[in-house]
Amino acid sequence: MATMATPQRVGRSDDRFFLFAAFAMAAVIVAGFSLNLAMGRSSFARPPLVHAHAIIAMGWMVIYLLQNWFATSGPIALHRRLGWLALGWLALMIYFGVAVTVMNVQAGTVPFFFQPLHMLVFDPVSIFGCTALIAAGVAMRRDTAWHRRLNYCGMALLMGPGFGRLLPMPLLIPWAYQTAFACVLIFPIAGMVADWRRDRRVHPAWLWGMGGMLATELLTDLIAFSPIGLALYEWVTAGTPGAAVVPLGFPPPPLG
Repeated sequence: MATMATPQRVGRSDDRFFLFAAFAMAAVIVAGFSLNLAMGRSSFARPPLVHAHAIIAMGWMVIYLLQNWFATSGPIALHRRLGWLALGWLALMIYFGVAVTVMNVQAGTVPFFFQPLHMLVFDPVSIFGCTALIAAGVAMRRDTAWHRRLNYCGMALLMGPGFGRLLPMPLLIPWAYQTAFACVLIFPIAGMVADWRRDRRVHPAWLWGMGGMLATELLTDLIAFSPIGLALYEWVTAGTPGAAVVPLGFPPPPLG
């Protein structure tokens, strides 16, 4: 998505898939957060950091949509210019995403269907995994097929919060996070199916992209369920209410 040098557009048969998929991703995010707000599970009475994170995250979704639109329908020059902004915006995504996660863990306000230590790890790892895949896509920007598939897989990694707000997460304990992650994999699988139906082959970029996504899940578990994860949790929560929360326990559900 973030592109400094973009190849000229030639009648690519997969344009429609990537554009429609970008709108599908946006629909998951908007539907998930709208449902959360409508059901009273979220409100605007949150700290400014949370609002800043929401604005940055929604802005990133808009950038991704525009990049797919410009790459598909033009003007391609705007796709190239917006790519520079996307790189800086991604840095903001990393900062605010990690900051909000740390804030919730320190305050002891992690959703009760997540283990606090697990959330402390999987949120940042997902963002860094997204960044790594997009960086790989940028490195392959002269090969459009690799470029857009790796970027797409990076973006798919950020769909967890949207699915998590649509799924009945309390009923999925202790597999709530894993279920949301499985839903995220629907996107690259759909890309593989689209390739096969169109070309009778699956582009290797999907295997690398999906492999990167699965690697974030493996890395999350390796860190969270290890002495390193416990040491990280103790360091982050030292002197805060979160220090009194069992790192790998599920918090009690809210009353009322």
